[in-house]
Amino acid sequence: MKKGIFKVFLLLCAVLLALIACSNANSTPTNEQEVNAKENKAGGTVRIAMSTEVDHLDPYQSAATDTMSMMDNVYDGLLDTDESGELVPAIAESYDISENGRVYTFKLKENVMFHDGSELTAEDVKYSYEKLAGLSGDEPISSQFEVIEKVETPSDFEVVITLKETNSAFLAANIRPILPADYDNHSEKPIGAGPFKFAEYKVGQELRLVKYEDYYDEEKVPKLDEVQFKIMPDPESAILAMRSGEIDVIPGISAQGKEQLGDTIETIAAPQNMVQLMALNNQVEPLNDLRVRKAINLVIDKDMIIDMVAEGDGVKLGSNFSPSMELYYQEGLEDTYQPHLNEAKKLLKEAGYKDGFNLELTVPSDYQFHVDTAQVITEQLGQVGIQVDIKRIEFSTWLEKVYNQAQYESTIIGFTGKLDPYEILRRYVSDYNNNFVQFENKEYDALIKEALAATDEKALANIYKQAQTLLTEKAASVFIMDPYRTVAMKKGLQGWKMYPIQKFNLEDLYYTE
Repeated sequence: MKKGIFKVFLLLCAVLLALIACSNANSTPTNEQEVNAKENKAGGTVRIAMSTEVDHLDPYQSAATDTMSMMDNVYDGLLDTDESGELVPAIAESYDISENGRVYTFKLKENVMFHDGSELTAEDVKYSYEKLAGLSGDEPISSQFEVIEKVETPSDFEVVITLKETNSAFLAANIRPILPADYDNHSEKPIGAGPFKFAEYKVGQELRLVKYEDYYDEEKVPKLDEVQFKIMPDPESAILAMRSGEIDVIPGISAQGKEQLGDTIETIAAPQNMVQLMALNNQVEPLNDLRVRKAINLVIDKDMIIDMVAEGDGVKLGSNFSPSMELYYQEGLEDTYQPHLNEAKKLLKEAGYKDGFNLELTVPSDYQFHVDTAQVITEQLGQVGIQVDIKRIEFSTWLEKVYNQAQYESTIIGFTGKLDPYEILRRYVSDYNNNFVQFENKEYDALIKEALAATDEKALANIYKQAQTLLTEKAASVFIMDPYRTVAMKKGLQGWKMYPIQKFNLEDLYYTE
C-alpha cells in the first residue's frame, strides 16, 4: 500500500472510531441504563378482570377472598407478608412477644397517614382491634381476635395487646386492616392507609382505585396512576376482552385460556397454597367407615387428575396442607395412597360393600375446575362399583347447604391458603363451627390445642406435622392437589408477585412500554 493511501486510511479509521465513541457516549444507553429507564417508567392504568362481585367494601364485613385481595390495596395492617409467607413490618415498625406468649407489644411507624389526611396512631389500632375482638360491646367480628383480653396504648405510637391465653396463631392475624377510629362509612367510602385510595364502585361493573401520593413507605408509592377491577364472571368474556386490549390482567387463567391468548401475553405461575379435595362427610354411611374412605383414596389417581384437569400444573397432596408452607409441611404423605384397585376392592368387601354403592358428589357449578375434577373421579370410582351421581349447585347454595349445614355426602372444593397453619388445620377440629367434613378425633383435637399453646417454632412445626399425618391415616377426605395459579398479563406490564395467599401487589406494577 502506498504511503499516501495508507495515511488516508488511518485518518478515516480515526474519524470512524471518534464517531462510534460519540455515539456510545451520547445516544446508545447500556443494558443497565435500558433496564433502569424501563423500571422508572411511571403512570398508566391497569385493568384487571375479576370473576366475582364485590361482597362488601367494609373489610370487617367482607368474607370473599377476591374482595379482600382487591381491598387489601386500600388498607394496611400492622404486619404484611412477603412472597415466602414470612411476616414483615407494615404499619408496625417492630414487635415483641412476652416469654409466656400472651403479651404482644407493637411500636408503630410515625407519619402514617390515612387517605383522609389524618395521622394513624395507637388509638386507631385500639379502636380496630377492640371492634374485631368484640371488646367495644358488640359481637366479635373475627374468631382470630376473640382471644384478646385487652388493648392498651402507653403512648401515641405503642400498642400493648394482652391475650386471654397463649395463642400461637395470633401473630399472623395482625395483617388485618387498621381503620380510622370513629369512622364508620366504609361500606360506601372506605378509608385506609394503603398504597391506593378508593375512588369508585359500580355494582356489577367495576371497582376503581387511584394512587395514594402520601403513602408512608416512599419506596412503595405506586408507579401506576389507577387500577380498575372489571367484574367479568364469564372466563371466555375476559379472554376476549384481553385479546381486544380492554383488559390488562387476568389473575387466574386456565390452561385453555392461556392457549387461546398465545404469545400475546406474559404469564407467571406458582402453587397457590390451596388444597383441592374431595371432602367426605365422615358422619354419613358408608363414609363413616374408615375402610370405605381408605378404599376411595386407593382408587383415585391424583396424577391423572392433575394431568387431565390442571394440564400438569399442580402439586400432588396427601393431607390438608400445601408444600408452599414449607416449614410446617409433612413430606411423603402424598404417596400414602397409591392407586391400587385390588386393595380397594378388598377393603370394600370387608366393609360389606362388595359390589360398591351409590355416592352423591355435590359440586359448585360456578367452578369448572371442580366440575371437571368430579367427572374424572366419577370414572375412576366406577372401576370398583361406586356409582357416582354428580349434583351441580350454585356456590351460594353450596355455602348454605354444604359448608354451613353439612347436608351432603361428598363434594369437590378448594380450601384457600392461610398464613398460619392453625387457620388451615382447625377445619378438622371436632367442635369447629365449619368442620363440614364432620371429622371427629380426640387425638387430633388435642394436637391442635397443643399447637396453640406452643411457643417454640420447631416444636410447633412438629405438632402440625403430626396432625397432617393423622388426617392422612384416618383418610379424613381425599386430598388431591394444590393447583397452580397462573396470572396472564399484557406484554410490557411487570412487577406481579406470587404469595402463599391470594394477594395483589399493585404498588409494584409498572409498564415498560
